[in-house]
Amino acid sequence: MSSPRVLLLLGCWLLLLSPTGQADTLRIAVASNFSDAIRPLARQFEADSGHRIQLIFGSTGKHYAQILNGAPFDAFLAADSRRPELLEQQGRTVAGSRFTYAIGQLALWSPDPNGGDLQQQLKLTQFRHLAIANPKLAPYGRAAWQLLDKLGLQQSLRGKLVRGENIGQTFHFVSSGNAELGLVALSQITDPQQPIPGRHWLVAPSLYEPIVQQAVQLQRSPAIDAFMNYLRSDSVIELIRQHGYAIPEGR
Repeated sequence: MSSPRVLLLLGCWLLLLSPTGQADTLRIAVASNFSDAIRPLARQFEADSGHRIQLIFGSTGKHYAQILNGAPFDAFLAADSRRPELLEQQGRTVAGSRFTYAIGQLALWSPDPNGGDLQQQLKLTQFRHLAIANPKLAPYGRAAWQLLDKLGLQQSLRGKLVRGENIGQTFHFVSSGNAELGLVALSQITDPQQPIPGRHWLVAPSLYEPIVQQAVQLQRSPAIDAFMNYLRSDSVIELIRQHGYAIPEGR
């Protein structure tokens, strides 16, 4: 059987040879936590297909609001399942296009490789600032807030919390030294090519609601059809796993 990449190449070759075939520019709204994983995937798709991809990063809540206000995105890779499902219910998606592409994992991270146990440091509040994403906009922020609730730390940490608009800004607060610790996406500190400095505690999934990240197609064209199929290919799924995500069962 042909591999998914061979099928993609064949489909794109036939499209470009057809009388109406032409290279398109696709606008993909992407949750900030997925930025490191999507960039090499997008480059490979561009090389294989001849199409161009414009990646627009931001919080899932902000992207959702932009789509409702008519933002011309071709697809939406969210950090949750709720916003893609709402768009589907509102008739703003291509029917049957919604699927889970990754399961996010939450981690407590410090860029300082030295020091004690991070879980104990969090519980004892032995730090000046802890960065989290905005729970109202970012699913990783909601997961972080749920963790603090489970640990009974919400009230005691209110004066020490630094909130990022999205998980990308949250990571920057820690990497720049504005916060000693941050509850970030494991994917942000997992690089298959080069280890990220520091130490981390991988939070048990039982301490927050699952971060089910879903993609949904917003427009219809051969180019975006090909890209969404590409996201489901075995090679892409393996790369997503290498970037610190859990893979949905059955994939």
